[in-house]
Amino acid sequence: MFRRELLQVRRRLTPDVVRTSAARLAEHALELPEVAHAGTVAAYVSVGSEPGTLALLDTLRARGVRVLLPVLLPDNDLDWGVYGGEGSLARVQHSGKMALLEPAGERLGPDAVTGADVVLLPGLAVDARGMRLGRGGGSYDRVLARLERAEARPALVVLLYDSEVVARVPEEPHDRPVRAVVTPSGVRRFGNA
Repeated sequence: MFRRELLQVRRRLTPDVVRTSAARLAEHALELPEVAHAGTVAAYVSVGSEPGTLALLDTLRARGVRVLLPVLLPDNDLDWGVYGGEGSLARVQHSGKMALLEPAGERLGPDAVTGADVVLLPGLAVDARGMRLGRGGGSYDRVLARLERAEARPALVVLLYDSEVVARVPEEPHDRPVRAVVTPSGVRRFGNA
């Protein structure tokens, strides 16, 4: 129910609001020291009315950062590829799901994410404890579990709209807090991540 309400609010956003928010989001994300000093950032390409990521991806790439992007596998796990600019993306229609923009080049394997300094996570909301509410598909739960098994400790950062920072989100035992949330109005850090 909560997810559906959040998605409905996003669908009502105008293209101008989405575009303006994406520029501000990129600006604030690049101010985070973890992002500014990262050699490798695992990110994602926003779709629809998600908080926009392309401006951020392009700026990171222009700065020489290796940007890893996910490739959705049939079991909802994620493989990874390197972002080579907007022209390196292919629109992939996954059965029963929305079309995603994914890197068209070489696949690096699901474990490639363990080498990232920062993982930018999609989400629908985050609460005051830093707990993230995802879309419910479990892809990023697998990524977080993979990072934990590998004892990798990248900075976990979720990208959201301001209204998606809420008092509390539903939580499962496997959920892990994020270090920070970046919204169009700025950055909020959480002490427990």
